[in-house]
Amino acid sequence: MTEMINAGIELMLIGMGIVFAFLALLVVAVNFMTTVIQRFFPEAPVTAISPASASTSHTDAGVIAAISAAVHQYRNKHK
Repeated sequence: MTEMINAGIELMLIGMGIVFAFLALLVVAVNFMTTVIQRFFPEAPVTAISPASASTSHTDAGVIAAISAAVHQYRNKHK
């Protein structure tokens, strides 16, 4: 009976070792790929806001105002 327990413990330790080694290898691979991608494909610099996108922010303000008015009406109606 103790032989089976020893075999089970040995199998458990081998399995845990393999999983740990795989996870460690995965961390190393992800860090390596991150370094390679950052070196060869750097992030593009952020550009200034163009006039076309400035008008969308004005539209967004109108949408926000309409949503706020709708919420206000709903709250007044369902007090």
